[in-house]
Amino acid sequence: MIKVALPNKGMLFEPTQELLKACGYKASKPYKTLTQIDTKNGIEFFFLRPSDIPMYVGKGIIDAGITGIDFNAEAKSPAVKVLDLPFGASKMCAAVPNESPIQSLEELKDSTIATSFPNIVEGYYKKPMNFVVLEGAVEISVSLGVADAIVDVVETGTTLKQAGLRIVGEPLFRSNAALFCNPQKQDLEEVNTLIRRIQGKLVAQSYMMIEYDCPADVLDKAVALTPGLDAPTVAKLHGRDWYSVKAMVPQEDANAIMDKLWDAGARSILLFGIKSARI
Repeated sequence: MIKVALPNKGMLFEPTQELLKACGYKASKPYKTLTQIDTKNGIEFFFLRPSDIPMYVGKGIIDAGITGIDFNAEAKSPAVKVLDLPFGASKMCAAVPNESPIQSLEELKDSTIATSFPNIVEGYYKKPMNFVVLEGAVEISVSLGVADAIVDVVETGTTLKQAGLRIVGEPLFRSNAALFCNPQKQDLEEVNTLIRRIQGKLVAQSYMMIEYDCPADVLDKAVALTPGLDAPTVAKLHGRDWYSVKAMVPQEDANAIMDKLWDAGARSILLFGIKSARI
């Protein structure tokens, strides 16, 4: 039985729960406990602070875990990113008071910076920095006089504006959720099954299955519109000079492809959702 760490709160919590449930895992956080055993799939889930997960996975105490790329980078964890996930996108920005003359990130290199991510900031500047390290509410530090600027995760920027701060320059770091593994645990069967299931669900979210009939004289044109991941499935219809074609198409393009197939002469065009996949 492998051990997998999941976020116990924050913006990564619900998307992670939904993803694993869709992959067939029993990973709901129990009331007042930090673990959930999924006997059927051979996994024990641990619900931990996202910032602590890289340490547990990096040291091999936990075999794998889902957390933000920024948390793993800040912890300088040896945990290996094996799969990016389509949620938890964020950016880490520097901000200064509205009245500050500072206009660039370069001008901040000798300032006192309040942040929860000192390692990421030093990695950006590649030099020792003057920090006030805080766990939260970083934006208030400037008005309290303990820092000249802040570096923090920014979503809408509303909190910064309310604190009288403005963003300086481009983001220092961009992040999203990801699945990480301990380097020594990547070959475990249960870990590979977890990776394949998540990959299959991500493919299912990005593609749809299209099926249609078309006459032989437009088959090449129709197939060019629906090449599939490798190649479409093509079968001759009984008693007619027509063919049935089936292929996967990008979900965002699916309706436009249906229109083009109809205009080309295809008929009986059907579009199906994909629940999961193994590619």
